[in-house]
Amino acid sequence: MASLLDNTSELKTFVLVEGHGVKGLSELKIKTLPELFIQPVEKRLDMSKVVPYESIPIIDMSNSDDPKVRDAICDAAEKWGFFQIVNHGVPLSIIEDVKDATHSFFALPAEEKKKYLFKNSPTKNIRFVTSFIPEVDKVLEWKDYLSCFYVSDDESMAFWPSVCRDQILEYLKNSESLIKELLEVLMQRLGIPKLDETNQGILMGSRRINLNYYPVCPNPELTVGVGGHSDVSTLTVLLQDETGGLYVRKLDSDNWVHVPPLKGSLTINIGDALQILSNGRYKSIEHHVVANGTTNRISVPIFVNPRPSDVIGPLPQVINRGEKALYKQVKYSDYVKHFYRKSHNGKDTIDFAMV
Repeated sequence: MASLLDNTSELKTFVLVEGHGVKGLSELKIKTLPELFIQPVEKRLDMSKVVPYESIPIIDMSNSDDPKVRDAICDAAEKWGFFQIVNHGVPLSIIEDVKDATHSFFALPAEEKKKYLFKNSPTKNIRFVTSFIPEVDKVLEWKDYLSCFYVSDDESMAFWPSVCRDQILEYLKNSESLIKELLEVLMQRLGIPKLDETNQGILMGSRRINLNYYPVCPNPELTVGVGGHSDVSTLTVLLQDETGGLYVRKLDSDNWVHVPPLKGSLTINIGDALQILSNGRYKSIEHHVVANGTTNRISVPIFVNPRPSDVIGPLPQVINRGEKALYKQVKYSDYVKHFYRKSHNGKDTIDFAMV
């Protein structure tokens, strides 16, 4: 094992090529973190900047037609870019099934998971990855994930791993009305009365779901689970387990706030696409996941996106009120490609769309 940890080439082969991921490395019970994962100090979360007594808004959706609830959603999107929702209508049993299915996928032998590595995957719409973009990341993040781009039920049935496929599809189906409702509320504040065929595609025309696995790390303070970044989505709907470790940057500040696990809750965050479409009114916020020294952690984000072919820019209804456009018109697939060409680096992707 010593030679594996000392030889970067062997280590990369073990983690990235043979399908072991960082989970396989963690299961070797290594005592010190290999240099390949030691992040520069500026990329790690400075825990002295975490504000201990603040939290992102928690919104009870049980009476979602109440104007106060709708205002709370829009206020949170403007002032925090993140909020947690409870009584959201997605059955707890389906949430628990997805968590179990995530554990089931990562419990598969490396030989099985290896089939979904980029070079082996039966379709470009599913990929098993370690770190963020291992081909680009000079230092690797301490995370494995399975990324599934939803095209159709038929394609998913044909290609997604059977050990988690049915549970993911059920979760996607059961979250759809919640996603529509959230987007409709957010659009109404922008002066757009409802979701219809003219705007539904650009707001939620494509979806990607990731199963994330953060195994126990020998020196969690030296690395990151996920480096600071904002999502490129319209909205992200995040299911996290009971472990914790997600931190959100406070708007216009250097301080960070922990997002505590709340049983049965979902965490919603605004993505870059909605920041652009709302001309900066709704904020996509930098967030960060720390590694954990004692417990394995999972999370399951649904990224709700424009279609790849859509051109995004400030919505006409927003600009027609006399606002000056802060962002230019960009093809969404170009924006996403720009995001995936580089390692996580805060909110810098949005610069690609600025006027």
